[in-house]
Amino acid sequence: MRWHRRRWWLAIGIIALALLALASLAVGSRPIPLATVVAALRAYDPGNDLHLVVWQLRVPRLLTAVLAGAALGLAGAIMQAITRNPLAEPGLLGINAGAAVAVVLGVTLLGLTRPVHYAGLSALGAGLAGAVVFLLGRAHETGTNPVRLVLAGAGLSIVLGAITGIMVLNASPIAFDNFRHWAAGSVEGASFEVALILAVGVAAGFGVALSIVGGLNVLALGQELGQALGATPRTIWLSACLAVMLLAGAATAAAGPISFVGLIAPHLARALVGPDHRWILPGSALFAALLLLGADVIGRVVAAPSEVAAGIVAALLGGPFFITAVRRFRVSRP
Repeated sequence: MRWHRRRWWLAIGIIALALLALASLAVGSRPIPLATVVAALRAYDPGNDLHLVVWQLRVPRLLTAVLAGAALGLAGAIMQAITRNPLAEPGLLGINAGAAVAVVLGVTLLGLTRPVHYAGLSALGAGLAGAVVFLLGRAHETGTNPVRLVLAGAGLSIVLGAITGIMVLNASPIAFDNFRHWAAGSVEGASFEVALILAVGVAAGFGVALSIVGGLNVLALGQELGQALGATPRTIWLSACLAVMLLAGAATAAAGPISFVGLIAPHLARALVGPDHRWILPGSALFAALLLLGADVIGRVVAAPSEVAAGIVAALLGGPFFITAVRRFRVSRP
C-alpha cells in the first residue's frame, strides 16, 4: 500500500513538472501561445522568431532551472541525512557562500564572465566551505546537534559574505555587473552549454548519492547503531561530502546562490514518500525542481514585462511555504 502511495505522489509530481515546463516555455516578456510552443518542440522552424525564442532562450532556461532545483534538493536531502539535522541545506550551512567567494574570485581576478567558466571554482568553493562547517560544527562526531551546525554555517557565511562584499566593491563595473546578475539567483540567459555542464554535475552527484543510499538509511538510526549494523560512517561521510560538493557547486555556478529550495524539498519528500532514502532522494530532486521552476515562472509573471530572479522569489516564498508544509504534513526528524 505504501509503495502505491509513493508511486502516485511521484507520478503527480512528474505531471505537475511537465505542465509547469509548458508554462515556462509559454510565459515571459513575450507570451507565446501553447499551440506555438508545441509546434516549436515538434517541428522546429529556424525562420520563425517565436520558435527561436522557445529553443534558444526558454528551453535552456527550463533545463537549467529543473537541473539546478534537482541538484539543490538532492544536496539538501543528503545533508539532512548525514547530519540528522532538519535545518541542513546548502544555503544555511555556508556552502552557497563558499561558492560565491570562489565565483567572485574568478570574476574579479581571472576575468571569467560565464557560468560555464567558473563551474569548477564554484564546486571547489562549495566543497571547502562545507568541509569547514562540518569540522567547526563537529558534525562527524555530533551530527544530531542542529544548533552547532547552524551556528557554524551562519558564522562562516558572515565571514565569507564580508570577503565577497569587499572584493565586489573594489571590482570593475563589468565584473560587478556580472556578479550582481549571478548573485540574484537567476536562470535568465542560461545556455545549452551551461545546462550540459550542470547535467554532468547532477549526474555525477546523483550517482555518488545512490552508492551510499543504504548507508544513509542506516545512519539515520544513529552513528553508533549504524556502526553496529555494519556501516562505515567515515566512507559514507566522504562520499556524501563529494556528492554535495558536486551538486551544490554545479547548481550554484549555473543559477547563483539559491536558498530554501534544498531545505523545503526533502521535508516534502519525507512527508509524502516516507523515510526510506531510496525514495527521498528522487522525491527531493523532483519537488525541488518543481519549486525552483515555479519560482522562475512566478518571477516572470508578477513583474511582467520585467522579471524577478528565481532566487529572490524562492527566498520570499520559502519561509512561509516551509512553515505551511510543517503544519500540514507530519514531518519526521531525519
